[in-house]
Amino acid sequence: MVSTPRPEERRETRRAAALRSKRQHFAAPGGSHDRLVGFLARALPLGVGVVAALMVITPLSPRGEVSFLLDRNKVAVIDERLRVDNAMYRGQDERSRPFSLTAGEAVQRSSIEGIVRMEDMAARLLLPEGPAIIDASGGAYDIDAETMIVPGAMRMTAADGYRMLLRDVQINLDTQRVVGSDGVSGAIPAGTFSANRLEVDLGARTVALVGNARLRMVPGLLRMP
Repeated sequence: MVSTPRPEERRETRRAAALRSKRQHFAAPGGSHDRLVGFLARALPLGVGVVAALMVITPLSPRGEVSFLLDRNKVAVIDERLRVDNAMYRGQDERSRPFSLTAGEAVQRSSIEGIVRMEDMAARLLLPEGPAIIDASGGAYDIDAETMIVPGAMRMTAADGYRMLLRDVQINLDTQRVVGSDGVSGAIPAGTFSANRLEVDLGARTVALVGNARLRMVPGLLRMP
């Protein structure tokens, strides 16, 4: 005799099938997982590139093989929402200097929205003088516009007295331009600087201070590339 599933069992079976379908779509080639990994692999190294541009060294442009560490046990998909906890990206720049980039959390609330929100972002690059570090409490990546927006503070520190604080930052992955539109201040071994706005072109290797730019430099201490 074949028993007929109870209504609650049928509902549970449908929920399990729906969840399994979402996870399969997430893991499929070209799915949400691939898009998120691709975003992290492109967006996070640009943060280190800002530090490199400030220090007047060659901006980062990793071309070799790198590894992306993702614990699938910490990935959850709930009602078209994508969440990745403790993502880590490791690699080397073109000068074989190791760097690591982490995101404490990355969430896409809806596949229709096209926005990936990230928290606790940090990047570390090992230089001969010591580590360079950049961190931000959070930001949002617009997939269609290929733009990372950090509405709060972004802090950058490096060895030998380099440091910078900027706010309201936009990083365009396509043009490789970085803009801090709500004030910037910092220090280098030769002195200090501040301005209303910071513009960085990683491709052209230029850094511009715009609006009320103030620089206090000590003669003889500025290092040239």
